[in-house]
Amino acid sequence: PPFFFNAQDGNPYPLWSRGLGDVYKRQFMNSPLKGLRVLDLTRVLAGPYCTQMLGDLGAEIIKVERPGAGDDTRGFAPPYLKDDNGNETDLSAYYCGANRNKRSITINLSEKEGQDIIRKLLKNSDILVENFKTGTLAKYGLSYDDLKNEFPRLIFCSITGFGQTGPYASRPGYDGLIQAMGGVMALTGEPNGEPMKVGVPIGDLMAGMFASVGVLAAVRHQTETGKGQFIDIGMLDTHVAWLANQGMNYLSTDENPERLGNQHPNIVPYQVMPTSDGYIVLSIGNDPTFERFCELAGETKLLEDDRFKTNASRVSNREHVTKVLNEVTKRKTSNEWLSELEKAKIGCGPINNLSDVFNDPHVISRKMVMEMEHSKTGEKPLKLISNPIKMNETPVSYRYAPPLLGEHTNEILKTELNLNEDQIKSLKDKNII
Repeated sequence: PPFFFNAQDGNPYPLWSRGLGDVYKRQFMNSPLKGLRVLDLTRVLAGPYCTQMLGDLGAEIIKVERPGAGDDTRGFAPPYLKDDNGNETDLSAYYCGANRNKRSITINLSEKEGQDIIRKLLKNSDILVENFKTGTLAKYGLSYDDLKNEFPRLIFCSITGFGQTGPYASRPGYDGLIQAMGGVMALTGEPNGEPMKVGVPIGDLMAGMFASVGVLAAVRHQTETGKGQFIDIGMLDTHVAWLANQGMNYLSTDENPERLGNQHPNIVPYQVMPTSDGYIVLSIGNDPTFERFCELAGETKLLEDDRFKTNASRVSNREHVTKVLNEVTKRKTSNEWLSELEKAKIGCGPINNLSDVFNDPHVISRKMVMEMEHSKTGEKPLKLISNPIKMNETPVSYRYAPPLLGEHTNEILKTELNLNEDQIKSLKDKNII
């Protein structure tokens, strides 16, 4: 990309960073993916989560959105963010959660001139990420097959519900649908209750995570060979992949695991336990730890019972073991148990609501909430969940707050494509941008 040289430190910076402070420029220059250009044709969550991850690691992200509408999640509200006077803005919290470190340009992909702009932007791009329904970009002449010869270095990552092949390839994918079809709902919930989805859109999030891993691997290949490649991410595939121990339990036995509520399929006790004033989580992963628990609880006699002696026997006698231990944990308050269990180095924890989580001293010390300035919120900073990746040599960086719709359209067209004001106005008049 075009660079300018800072007269103070002599370092090169991208032209788009002229308005950034020196701290942000230094962060950028230390970012592991600095210099990588990503054209982001994604919306909602799986794709934007992937590209936000790449942006946090230093890649330049140009987010392409529909003129007049933008990413669907701009309308996934309430809640909306509030400004410094306490008034609601039109910026949805959902959208802000997956779209920092991006510049927004609006382009009408259904028009030939819009498609031409995409091709021009690809000349200086390393990666394209999209999550349209299978076959959609082919209608616009922007599929991988349409682009691979013209841009042989291009890494093209496609995230769809069911991947590019197979009998379900043409179906749309939604997180709740994927959780149902991918098996996790059959594993989640109380034994006698209805199947239950996870409380966050884990199908979308894990697809985005797997996509970012695939992109990084492809970048290594691109660096070594100069060649790009196609990455096919299906949400159902990624969902099946993280069935993990439960998936292996089925493959090893050909038996469908039953829903266990808050209990662990392979370890007992590893579950929610009642106390005299609430609940805690008790996580006992091996027999020596269980012995320490029995000593702490004054229940060493349980170790004489074959049903309690080993983890395998406790799992086999889950109902009886749970019933007995529930009566033991009801003798003390949650705080009493947590204090004593922690001293004995026995896995335990409180069951926090989100207020507890974001006010937890450990979460605060790990800086898992960060703040950015935003034009919509005025003097009040925009709070965002931080990237959890912590690297001492090449840390993540936060350079752009979640952009307004088309906020950087003029800037990108001028600096990247050298268009003048008249050319930009003509494109706007024709609803191309």
